[in-house]
Amino acid sequence: MATPYVEDDSGKKDERKYIASTQRPDGTWRKPRKVKDGYTPQEEVPVYENKFVKFFKGKPDLPPGMSASESQQQKPPGGGGGDTDTSGLSKSAKRNMKRKEKRKQQQPDGEVDAVSDAVENVSISEDANEKTPVSNPPDDSASAAAERVKKLKNLKKKLRQAEDLQQKVDSGEITEPTKDQQEKLSRVKTLREEILQLERDS
Repeated sequence: MATPYVEDDSGKKDERKYIASTQRPDGTWRKPRKVKDGYTPQEEVPVYENKFVKFFKGKPDLPPGMSASESQQQKPPGGGGGDTDTSGLSKSAKRNMKRKEKRKQQQPDGEVDAVSDAVENVSISEDANEKTPVSNPPDDSASAAAERVKKLKNLKKKLRQAEDLQQKVDSGEITEPTKDQQEKLSRVKTLREEILQLERDS
């Protein structure tokens, strides 16, 4: 926005100009200001750019000697196999895009693994007249198998902690175990039985 200048008509020899009075948003008026010759208003001053910014702005997008028509011919159809154009993205953004694509590609494999686990757990009965179902639906058996694995892992962790505690008591590090520690030590046998039961079931 250009600021209007008003010539000083006072006849003095100093070559000054006036910036005309302007109205503020609240309705009041600003006084006209005297400015020196060659003054540039703040709104019109160009933004400072350092050497590197100027260099990269002036740098062509294409390699030297390559025209725009050649670059269009070299681009494979469909943008290089990706769903989105990654030319304007930073390195980290491109890396994240690749990770997302890998996850999408691996996701169907996870579903196949769950179904194959369910198929392995299917038991075929010899008596054809039995009314009991042969197996659970794949989703139920897969989720049940996942729960069993999670529970087994949790029980093994508790057993490991109890065994470590027992070693500390035996070595004399802990002279008098607390009530909670004594409960952990007493549960070692039941934990082992539960682990064996879960391993047999799966």
